[in-house]
Amino acid sequence: MSNTLVAANLERARMLAQQGQLDQAEQLCRAVLESNPGEAEALNFIAMRSLAHGQLATAIELLQRAAAAQPDDVATLKNLGVVCINARQFDLAQTTLERAIGLAPEQYDLQLHLAGLWEQQGELKRALAYYFGSITAAQSQGYWLSESSTPPALRKTVMHAMDFVNRQRHEIFSTVLQPLRERHDAEAMRRIEICLATYLGDLPTSYADVRQRPKFLYFPGLPTQAYFARELFPWQDELEKNTDAIRAELRDLLQQQNLMQPFLGMQTPAEGDAYLRGTHGAPAWDAFFFYRHGERNDANCARAPVTAAVIDALPIVRIREHAPEICFSVLTPGTHILPHHGVTNTRLVTHLPLIVPEDCAIRVGGEEHAWQEGRCITFDDTFEHEAWNRSQSTRVVLILDSWNPYLTDVERIAVTDLVGAIGDFNREFSLRGG
Repeated sequence: MSNTLVAANLERARMLAQQGQLDQAEQLCRAVLESNPGEAEALNFIAMRSLAHGQLATAIELLQRAAAAQPDDVATLKNLGVVCINARQFDLAQTTLERAIGLAPEQYDLQLHLAGLWEQQGELKRALAYYFGSITAAQSQGYWLSESSTPPALRKTVMHAMDFVNRQRHEIFSTVLQPLRERHDAEAMRRIEICLATYLGDLPTSYADVRQRPKFLYFPGLPTQAYFARELFPWQDELEKNTDAIRAELRDLLQQQNLMQPFLGMQTPAEGDAYLRGTHGAPAWDAFFFYRHGERNDANCARAPVTAAVIDALPIVRIREHAPEICFSVLTPGTHILPHHGVTNTRLVTHLPLIVPEDCAIRVGGEEHAWQEGRCITFDDTFEHEAWNRSQSTRVVLILDSWNPYLTDVERIAVTDLVGAIGDFNREFSLRGG
């Protein structure tokens, strides 16, 4: 059979299969194999038909022939892995699927099948890693968000994967809060239980203010306001008293080279355009970090020891690998930070303005505020907010995190433990993501 005829028969077989005429499609594939016994597509089709009929040994033999003919064909490796799982040939299934993932890590359904293999063998932690990785990878591209965005052939498996991940997350995060449940009554834990249930999707998110849109964690029952009264933060007195000394260290740093870094980290131009605009050339939002994602930058703290000492004495949020975020925030002339939302209302953002030219301001929840040097402001950044520097000079504020003052001590402990556990979960179980 000529190559042209092989291609025509395979195309015809595909059309018949799409029309549900599977027997006729199989006949064409068998005809192809009579003259081209290593034709991978025909072998794959007949093998999966054999799987449907419970003929597992035949399916494996056909797929191994296809793999021998085309060792790097990911579709063949995937099918062989799936058939081997059904035949409980787990070692061969594992090596086959891992090879396929190595060749095509972006194909998240490969991880889905490997997760099922680990689940069948009782390796629940490994199963969770691959299920969670495949789901997050798919959803990041707009798939598996619902039944309609999931291919029919995968729906049952994907729904099972989601249920598996959901049950494991419930167990892990509930265990984190159990010591607090044992020491405190139900009323003390009521809001944090609702917070966790909302995060896990057991309860719908019910925002007290429609202007709030936290990107990560919403804590219910807290008074909602864009800006918070200064009297709620008595520690700000000490911070403001040190304004001149902090500003002096800042000015020294601004004279040095290569100490600042982009506040948003390394981003593509398109990602940067989502946050920044400029009227006097390229916009720039830079930072000198004392703390980043909860980690103290000892070198930077040594460069500004007075500022570091003041910061370290404050009752700020401390959650491993998450908070605080503390930095000199540097906005170059003409830079506009576009409207966006923060991650959680459990913590607030405080600014100590240090260098503020004219035509600089911040807007939170639709309420505009002009910074005053040496005068702290605190706001909830889960409200939409933006900031701009329309002057010809650089604007600098010291940014730091603080607890929402309306959280109880028990709730602060619970949030600290829970956020840390969520970070652990995402880091550990997202490693398999494509």
